[in-house]
Amino acid sequence: MIAYQKQLLMILAVGWISIAGADEACLASAQSDLERLYCEVVELGGGASLPSMVDFKRNDPKVQALLLRQPAKRLSLTLPEVSATPEPEATTLPGEPANESGSEPSIAPGLADCQLRNEFIQCPKSAYELAGNRTLASLDDGVLEPGNRLGIVPFDGERNDDEAVRSYLSAAYDRYIPKMLAIGLGANTMSFTAFHSAFHTLEGGGVDFSERMGQTYELLKQDRKTLGVKTRYHDELPENLSLCEAIDRDVIVCDNVGTNWVFVRAN
Repeated sequence: MIAYQKQLLMILAVGWISIAGADEACLASAQSDLERLYCEVVELGGGASLPSMVDFKRNDPKVQALLLRQPAKRLSLTLPEVSATPEPEATTLPGEPANESGSEPSIAPGLADCQLRNEFIQCPKSAYELAGNRTLASLDDGVLEPGNRLGIVPFDGERNDDEAVRSYLSAAYDRYIPKMLAIGLGANTMSFTAFHSAFHTLEGGGVDFSERMGQTYELLKQDRKTLGVKTRYHDELPENLSLCEAIDRDVIVCDNVGTNWVFVRAN
């Protein structure tokens, strides 16, 4: 009996040491309040829906906060404030001609006859209004249900094939923007530059871009059910139409790398 008790105590001790070691290793590798909160959530048993710490670190702070929001809430833990992260520097993407120094910025052919008028883009046969975030009550039925998925297909090419990447991301972005509008987050969209950067960051780290974007979309849908959003977060507007491009007949997207604006057909 005594031998059995000693054996049991040794098993419990080894188990406790293993858990403590794992917690200490997590905290030792944490470099931010969000990463430390991740460790705390996992330690308290709330990390079933979270990625591994290595995978978690590959996300920017906004996505990390989004991943932690629900698990932390269930454990009554406070989510730290997320400071604004610097936007990626503007780069000329493959297939885009660089503007020569001193030359006038070019306007996309489809917008050549349009005019930017504050929160509207007026074209000869249609007008587009700046989209903001919408109230929960104004959303269409079913958009927050499981059946509404982002649905970006996985990338099956080579990341060093610039043309293939650009073609893939253009199609993915053209799907992403209407899907964000559908859940009422027109003022919370990524610029194409940020979209492009996220693709290379995730895929370069061994994370499937389409899967991660889909997971993020599901989290946004869940948050929309319980959390309010501001209609807009700033009063800044595009300087001119050279920053804009139509992604389909109903949507025009403008961005200056740091800020994204989505205009939706009003008539």
